[in-house]
Amino acid sequence: MTSLHLLCAALCALALPAVTAAELKSPDGKVVVLFSVRDDGGEKGCLFYGVSYRGKPILAESRLGLTLKEGLALTAGFKPVKLDCGSHDETWKPVYGERSSIRDHYNQLVVDLADGQTPPRQLRLTFRAYDEGAAFCYTLPKQAAMDRVSITKENSEFRFTADHTAWAVYSAQGNYAKVALAKIKPGCERPLPVQVADDCYAAIGEAKLVDYARMKLAPLAGTSSRRRKEADSPVAKVQPPPPYVGGYGLVSDLTGGVEAALPLTTPWRFVMVADSPGRLLENNFLLLNLNDPCAIADTAWIKPGKVIREVTLTTVGGKACVDFAVKRGLQYVEFDAGWYGHEYDDAADASAVNVDPKRSKGPLDLHEVIRYGNEHGIGVILYVNRRALEKQLDQILPLYKKWGVAGVKYGFVNVGTQQWTAWLHDAVRKAAAHQLMVDIHDEYRPTGYSRTYPNLMTQEGIAGDETSPLNTNTLTILFSRMLGGAADNTICYYDARVDRNATHACQLAKAVCLYSPWQFLYWYDRPPASPQKVGGAGNAETKIGDEPELEFYNAVPTVWDETQVIHGRIGEYAVIARRSGAAWFIGSLNSGEARTLDVPLKFLARDRKYAAHIYSDDPSAPTRTHVKVERRLVDATTTLKMEMSAQGGQAIRIVPAR
Repeated sequence: MTSLHLLCAALCALALPAVTAAELKSPDGKVVVLFSVRDDGGEKGCLFYGVSYRGKPILAESRLGLTLKEGLALTAGFKPVKLDCGSHDETWKPVYGERSSIRDHYNQLVVDLADGQTPPRQLRLTFRAYDEGAAFCYTLPKQAAMDRVSITKENSEFRFTADHTAWAVYSAQGNYAKVALAKIKPGCERPLPVQVADDCYAAIGEAKLVDYARMKLAPLAGTSSRRRKEADSPVAKVQPPPPYVGGYGLVSDLTGGVEAALPLTTPWRFVMVADSPGRLLENNFLLLNLNDPCAIADTAWIKPGKVIREVTLTTVGGKACVDFAVKRGLQYVEFDAGWYGHEYDDAADASAVNVDPKRSKGPLDLHEVIRYGNEHGIGVILYVNRRALEKQLDQILPLYKKWGVAGVKYGFVNVGTQQWTAWLHDAVRKAAAHQLMVDIHDEYRPTGYSRTYPNLMTQEGIAGDETSPLNTNTLTILFSRMLGGAADNTICYYDARVDRNATHACQLAKAVCLYSPWQFLYWYDRPPASPQKVGGAGNAETKIGDEPELEFYNAVPTVWDETQVIHGRIGEYAVIARRSGAAWFIGSLNSGEARTLDVPLKFLARDRKYAAHIYSDDPSAPTRTHVKVERRLVDATTTLKMEMSAQGGQAIRIVPAR
């Protein structure tokens, strides 16, 4: 029996003392979760947990509990009834992802509790300790005391031990700010990265949000210093978490209440921990591990790929995009807002093709474009605004399948409340029933549901290129939003905002750095054979050229077998290497000041030569994009010097040499 099991057995043998404490360690022993039931001021039987990493406290004693609409809150008066320990270790293969296999390895503590009411109310807490971090959730079993529950507040605290630096944002597509924890305001988005020390980073967030109210984060009001005596713990081996001092605590902030029949299990709340921001990003599979396995028996129809948006809403434009996709190695053409009328008009009918005259003069024979695309192996994706989705979802999904459509982009969906969270994930499941893939746009942020329903290819929830982001914001997003999963960044290439805010080599690199199984390229651009676009303010009229560096977009995949973060500082720079088969792709992004970074290629197979295709910014390059293309032989002993301007980047493709 492991020491973990021995400790739990000893605790269970204690005759339910006034104070109970338990320690849960990750498989490698570096992450430790401390759970205790004890008195707190005038309240008895309060629930606490803390988290440490490599002996360093990450979260001090933090309280747990739920506030109910009726009856006493489930926050105090508890005694442990049963403690169970266990472990889990398996390796599973995702349908697609940032890696071809994922290890799901954790130790688990399940605590059954009962309060002093008549009859006693039951609550279960489940804690998991992974090498990548810690997670917990609440379960309300079906019980005599209640068969339904109305939760008005969740009191999950995250009490940091000092006023650490964090990177906060208050809308999914907002601009991040580097702030002290004490400056965080209500409604802070998740995942929230926090720098605990130079060599210690944490991230707070939620996973497996399916039919519950979304959790954001708020400052913990009324916190003050807590002191404990060693005598509080009946087990000598279990040291209490450090006392909480100062106003550095955060608390779960639900978007509305939760109504549910019992049993009810909440989403997971997690605390990722690692030595660096790059390692946090490498470990973002933790969210997938906290979700249920794939529920789709046959996934052969789920196909990642690169997408070009058809911006003219014409038959000629649609066929030009299909031809361009075939020539350039793309897989999909997307028809965005306007193909079925004005997207904000409640009378617009998403079951018929009626082009919005403000966006295009047409004509658009969408069915012919779909037929032409399928004939050439190119799928068509249709955008539908939430106004039509909410009225017509059950009608249009089977209809689109009949038309031969590959997927649907859900636009401007409602998010946050339990009602809309449940509706949206039900809409993903309904799409799966008709073998349709999905892209969710606007404020929706992922929590790992694409493991269970991998037809959910990607989502926005990001200040992508549509918002004209500065590289500083993109490099903050990379180490915060991207912890949650894929992001549809709507990558631009020829649009004028690229020259204002970044460089073209930087844009190439985004296809590697910003993971998305459906990767939209050339967001505001048109193939050479596409007609002149009319309407649609803000869309560039520049046609796609034949610049030599576009071969990188031709070759880059959208899903990966392996991912490594070579360099990374939040908001400053990143170098990410990803492998697909025998080929490696490297993307680098930079902000703030010019930099030269060493990039050792030790991840390459030994005793093998490779050809490196290097795409870098060069103002003297004789093209409108000013990207230089270099070729050189490299191997595992090579170290590349990656030079980047203050807002630049670089992209590299490395393949076995012939």
